[in-house]
Amino acid sequence: MGNHEPDDFSISRATQIETPQVDLPVPLNGRNYCGELDIRIDRAGKWYYNGSPIGRKVMVGLFASLLMRAKDGVYWLVSPTEMGRIDVEDAPFVITHMSTKNQGEDQTIEFCTNVDISVTVSEDCPILMKPSPLTGEMTPYVVMPGNIDARIERAVYYDLVDLGVIMDFGDEEIFGVWSSCSFFPLGSLQDTDA
Repeated sequence: MGNHEPDDFSISRATQIETPQVDLPVPLNGRNYCGELDIRIDRAGKWYYNGSPIGRKVMVGLFASLLMRAKDGVYWLVSPTEMGRIDVEDAPFVITHMSTKNQGEDQTIEFCTNVDISVTVSEDCPILMKPSPLTGEMTPYVVMPGNIDARIERAVYYDLVDLGVIMDFGDEEIFGVWSSCSFFPLGSLQDTDA
């Protein structure tokens, strides 16, 4: 068919690789260590296998359900029988939709990713502004369960900014949003000129 997508759900490689000293997301516990898998997620959240886009959303969803992140920030696919590293250019998921309930401090923000995973912004799933690994520019992310980042796409970020309020934290005014009774900073309004 000319399609390079995997025909089964195995993430293994042809040869078994000896386990090096790496930061694993979970103990091997009998799983085969597969080393570096030929799976890549680009900045737009598009998944590739053997250099070709994975077109079947159900396959991307399956791989996404196996995704874990080690403490060193490396992403892995972990099945009950195998484990291997994958290449992620920025974040594995992109926030493409946002909905809200209530207003002010009682507001709840819910995001949806490009692979239809929903997450409610809370202390357990915070919004963070941090440098993009590609550009170094401050970029908004939400931290999903398992410490997995999802980059908030520009259009959604603009909608988020529309919900923003200014909070006075002593000598600094912070612009941010409320969700699940917690305040999430999007930036300081303090003059940074020195």
